[in-house]
Amino acid sequence: MAHRIEVYSTVPDTRAEVRKKKLLGNAYSVREVYVVDAYTIDKEISADDLTKIGSALANPVVQGFSVDTPAKVPAFNIAIEVGFMPGVTDNIGHTAKEIAEDLLKLKFAEGEAIYTSQITFIDGDLSKEIGQEIGEDMANPLIQRILVKTAEEFQKEGGMGIRVPKVNLAHEPQIDEVSLDLTDEELQKLGKEGVPNKDGTRRGPLALDLPSLKVIQEYFAREGRMPTDIEMESLAQTWSEHCHHTIFAATLDEIKDGIYKYYIKRATNEIRASLGQKDFCISVFKDNSGGIDFDDAWLVTDKVETHNSPSALDPFGGAITGIVGVNRDAIGFGMGAKPIANRYGFCFADPRDEKPLYKGANKTQKMLSSRRIMDGVIEGVKVGGNCSGIPTPQGFMFFDKSYKGKPLVFVGTVGLIPKTVNGAPSWEKSAKPGDKIVVVGGRVGMDGIHGATFSSEAMDSGSPSTAVQIGDPITQKRLSDALVKEARDQGLYNSITDNGAGGLSCSVAEMAKECNGCAVDLDSIPVKYPGLDPWQIWISESQERMTLAVPPEKLNEFVDLMHRRGVEVTVIGDFNDSGRCTVTHGGKKIMDIDLNFLHDGLPHKTLSSTYTKVTHEEPSVACPANLTETLNKMLARPNLCSFDFLPYLYDYVVQGGTILGPLHGKGQVNARATVIAPVLTSKKGVVLSQSLYPRYSGIDTYRMSACAIDTAIRNAISVGGSLDELALLDNFCWCSSDEPERLGQLKEAGRACYDYATAYKTPFVSGKDSMFNDFKGYDENGNKVKISVLPTLLISSFGVMQDYRTCVSIDPKFAGDLVYILGATGEELGASEYFDELGFIGNGAPQVNAKKALALYKSFTEATKKNLIASAESVCAGGLGISLARMAIAGDLGMEISLQNLPAISPLTRNDYTLFSESQSRLIVTVNPNLVAQFEEAFKGQDIAQIGKVRADKSFVVKGLNGETIVETDVATLNKAYRSVFNK
Repeated sequence: MAHRIEVYSTVPDTRAEVRKKKLLGNAYSVREVYVVDAYTIDKEISADDLTKIGSALANPVVQGFSVDTPAKVPAFNIAIEVGFMPGVTDNIGHTAKEIAEDLLKLKFAEGEAIYTSQITFIDGDLSKEIGQEIGEDMANPLIQRILVKTAEEFQKEGGMGIRVPKVNLAHEPQIDEVSLDLTDEELQKLGKEGVPNKDGTRRGPLALDLPSLKVIQEYFAREGRMPTDIEMESLAQTWSEHCHHTIFAATLDEIKDGIYKYYIKRATNEIRASLGQKDFCISVFKDNSGGIDFDDAWLVTDKVETHNSPSALDPFGGAITGIVGVNRDAIGFGMGAKPIANRYGFCFADPRDEKPLYKGANKTQKMLSSRRIMDGVIEGVKVGGNCSGIPTPQGFMFFDKSYKGKPLVFVGTVGLIPKTVNGAPSWEKSAKPGDKIVVVGGRVGMDGIHGATFSSEAMDSGSPSTAVQIGDPITQKRLSDALVKEARDQGLYNSITDNGAGGLSCSVAEMAKECNGCAVDLDSIPVKYPGLDPWQIWISESQERMTLAVPPEKLNEFVDLMHRRGVEVTVIGDFNDSGRCTVTHGGKKIMDIDLNFLHDGLPHKTLSSTYTKVTHEEPSVACPANLTETLNKMLARPNLCSFDFLPYLYDYVVQGGTILGPLHGKGQVNARATVIAPVLTSKKGVVLSQSLYPRYSGIDTYRMSACAIDTAIRNAISVGGSLDELALLDNFCWCSSDEPERLGQLKEAGRACYDYATAYKTPFVSGKDSMFNDFKGYDENGNKVKISVLPTLLISSFGVMQDYRTCVSIDPKFAGDLVYILGATGEELGASEYFDELGFIGNGAPQVNAKKALALYKSFTEATKKNLIASAESVCAGGLGISLARMAIAGDLGMEISLQNLPAISPLTRNDYTLFSESQSRLIVTVNPNLVAQFEEAFKGQDIAQIGKVRADKSFVVKGLNGETIVETDVATLNKAYRSVFNK
């Protein structure tokens, strides 16, 4: 018999107020809203024990609870209950179960659980149909169920009723043989739609092209048999674009080694060779994260991932899975690094765009709105980071209509690991023949099935809901601490990796390369519910799992430690040197593939590209005589305005290592870069920054890539970082990557990565690519549409500061300090924020002069070491106007600026173009007048000029190229515009 506990608020509930405001904003007739949390307990428990559980779940100061009776709420006319669908990870329910077990000193049996849901009671003039409409807006139908009742139905039926969302597959697990005696057309259908079921339906995309399927066909012909479904699925995961990066590895035109080896890896190899003894890279491109030298005792690691496709289906689940997944990339580096900082980057459509999209014809399979996607992604990263006890000090948001079909969700994690673990280099690991294959963490379900292959294709009506996962940061925190803080240093395992894309099929097979073989027994793998087919268990991407190689003599000690720390642990097989990957189920061998074929049998692609220079219309708008209102409008653009609400949501001070946080100055302006202290007893810091310029792709992807690199580096330099110990990470998010023109754009972006990384001597240490960020579906009128993201390259910088006490923040500190511009300005506004405000793209995307920038950045670093700079701002999107305004807001001090003395790349002819040009390699600094001589000497012979001073009266005045006043306002007005978008 199941029971139900309902927890209600006895004081005004902020959640209810927020929900009420939203309903009123959507023009619903609402008087009041109440929110009740429901816990359905699928276990026989006494009344006394249920009361104890209710007391533990409710805060007695502000909440009450009821047991097996509806909570008492004031008058209402509609009740809407939203809970998870069967099989969807319910983190709060899982935690509630642990609370009950700890409290009552009992164990829930297999299949018993606590499930959560939430009831929204609305008092208003609403019909049941309107209530259903509201419920559908509150819930994601892919993962959540909705129940709507009128007040009359609620009273008559004694509440919402008890529903246990337990999975009941009513299915006998089976292994199917997959026939490859197919025509080319049938093989292509197999690759696109998946293995056929007995009823004629298909299981979902294998994302295998015809050449790959032909190679598989030939392999099994040599084996003298047809493959099983688990073998086909395993090959699909391992060979997927998401896991194998086939496009970056393919021969492209004259580049035989592919973009990755020729441009990215070659750049790093050449830089490291040129640095010689000063090479600070330790482990690059071969592990879950990239690792660099921190000091004599420690390494720091970094990895940035994308979770775009899952976030389009379920924004919360996609984002939380992304952040806890990249946390595991840190945990899986070497012998295990401790996650010490998270970073994020979100590319969204405008949240005010309410036009619907549909995956299916006839307005079926409605996609979530831009606002729902934004809110869900933000919440997912928040819960993932905050509940894991990992600070999130660095991030950004970028908005463009091209991200409406599929958002880009970047998440990253910095890790810390000792240089030696048990006397051996910590970054080296290797499974050995005879080691036990051990899985720790969560159980396996249907969540995340075909996640890797789904992410390797455009989103369309066939995109599977099973690709959705929801991470559990609490479970992962336990396993992280048990591994990194205890098992690692006790030498209880030989190797470790993350269970990410492809699940066990990838993690076990990848580790098997270290010793050349593995044997797995699927019967031993713990599952969330019975009835899963073997192939589903093998490729499921259920979260919070790590795979380890544990020596037999250490197994009992390892298992005992995990049990004592509340971490589920299972032995699922053995590593060996057989040269094969074998899997058994029910005593029968169902997978037996040569390990070399599994990893290296994928046919090498040969691709060709084209590249067409596109010319756009130039703006035909006269320069306004007064740019005050223009500046305010620019500050209120989504890509330039404040998003300070995110740092307030994301804990960035936990672990106590934040030196320069995500908000600077009295005015709390969003930072371009942040600094953390990984080792609290050391004055050394780690600087983090990111940059992207997707709109430049519409003009020139080479310049787009160059600008992203220059800005990510400049941002780090602006807070006191140094080129001497600065590394880069690349994340390519492309679209339609089977089209020659898109490949040509990709090739140009890769070429710039090589050119500028080698120019600055900043090696790439890690990266990721996501190639098919396209949406194919239907618009609000039922017309077919294809929405492709702008070709996007995120460059993240990450490096070591010798002394974080020399950090520089954005905010001017003292009235009377002088304002300097470093770097030259040109009328480079192609694809700029200003041209977009005018409704144009233009053509003159900024061009980076690496030689001049390199000298400037080195001089800047030396100046910060001598404390010659009081404040600094990296000039980015929006140009000088936005950067100067940000500094004034941050310091809550006025400025008096003149554009007359700007160092120029070419003649400056218009005030608006000068003020909003996005020319690269520029910084604005404030300097103590008493240090001017030393400061100017530090930049002797370079493009610098004094352009104004800091004022005490909070007036903000800019004089134009001819000395006329073009902006006249004050800090309060600027601040109001800066915070006008997200602080409503």
